[in-house]
Amino acid sequence: MSFMHFNAIHLDTYALCSSLSASSSIKAVEFGLQVHAYVEKSGWLSSVFVGSALIDIYAKTSFISSASIMFNVMPLKNTVCANALLSGLADAKLWIEGIKLGRKMHQIKIEYDHFSLSAILRSCAGLSAIELGKQVHAKLIRTVFYVKDDFFLQSSLIEMYGKCGSVEKSLKVFHLNGFENERAEKRDVVLWTSLLGVYGRNGHHKEVIKLYKEMLMEGIKPDEVVLVTVISACSHTGQVKLGLEYFYSMVHKFGLAPCSELYGCVVDMLCRAGELEKAWRLIKEIDHKRNEILNVSSWGALLSACDSSGNIELGVLAAERALKLDPQNVGIYILLSNLYAKFGMWDEIRKVRELMKERGLRKDIGCSWIETTS
Repeated sequence: MSFMHFNAIHLDTYALCSSLSASSSIKAVEFGLQVHAYVEKSGWLSSVFVGSALIDIYAKTSFISSASIMFNVMPLKNTVCANALLSGLADAKLWIEGIKLGRKMHQIKIEYDHFSLSAILRSCAGLSAIELGKQVHAKLIRTVFYVKDDFFLQSSLIEMYGKCGSVEKSLKVFHLNGFENERAEKRDVVLWTSLLGVYGRNGHHKEVIKLYKEMLMEGIKPDEVVLVTVISACSHTGQVKLGLEYFYSMVHKFGLAPCSELYGCVVDMLCRAGELEKAWRLIKEIDHKRNEILNVSSWGALLSACDSSGNIELGVLAAERALKLDPQNVGIYILLSNLYAKFGMWDEIRKVRELMKERGLRKDIGCSWIETTS
C-alpha cells in the first residue's frame, strides 16, 4: 500500500481492505491508524467494506472504544461490521455491551448470521444469562440452516448452557436433540472439548472420564485441552494411576508434546494425592531435561500440598519459584503465610506481610452474581 501511495497509484477499497486485513493479522494498530486517517481525508469512510476492516483491526488490537466509535459513525452498516465489533466486545469481556449491540442490530435492521449469534452466545455465557441465551438458541433454530454442520455454533451453545450450570441442556445440544435432523455423523474434537469442559467445570468429574472413553471409541484424537480436562477429572476423583496413564498415552499413543499447563495439571494431581516425591521428581525432570517452564499454578499446587503435609523446606522453595514467575500473585503469599503459621514462624509471617504491603498487594474480596427476572 505504501508503494502504491508513493507512486501515485490510485487506492481502491480492495487495496485498503487487504492492507487493513494484513495489519489486523499481525496486530499492527499504528498502520491501521494511518490508514484510518487516509480514509477520513479521501472519503472512503462511506465504504462499508473499509469501515468493517477498520472495526476489525481496532477490535483485534483491543481498541474497543475506537471500534465502537467507528461502527457508530459509519453511514452504512452490515452484518460483517457488526460481527467484527461483537467479536471484539466478547474477547474484551464487555458482555453487557455485546448484548446491547446484539439488540441494536435488530433495531437497525441488520441481519444476524451464525457468527453474530455465536458472539452473542459468548456474551450470554459470560453473564450467565441463560434466559437470554435460550432466546438466542430459539432464534438460531429459526434462522440458521444446517446447524448440524456448524460445529463452532454448536460449541458456543454448549459453552453457554454449561457456564450457566445447565449441563443437561449442553448434552442435548451435543446430541442435537430437538433439531429436525438429529446427529448421525461423528462429532469433532471441538465439540468434545466443549462438552468435557462443561462437565469438568460443573464438578461432574466421573462423567468426564466416561465421556472421554466414548470419545476415544468414536476414533477422535484428543488434543492438549482435552487431556488437561480429563487429567484434572482424574485428580478430583483420586484416580492417579489412570491420570498418569492418560498423560503418558499422549506422547506414546497420540504423538503429542505435553505443554506447561498439562505438566502443571499432572503435578496438581500428584500433589492432591499426597505424592509429593513423585511431583517433585516430575518437576525436576521438566526443569532439567525438557527445558519446560512450569506455570504459577503448578508451583502453587506444590505449595498447597506442602502446607497440607507440613513440608516446610519444599513449600518455601515452591513459593520462591512461584513468586519469581508472578511477584504479584496474592494467593502464593497467603499460602506461604499459612505454611509458616503451622510451624509458629511468626517472624517469617511478618516479613511476608511487609513484602505484600511494600508491593501494594492485598487479599481480593470474593464476589458472585445471579440472573434475576422481573
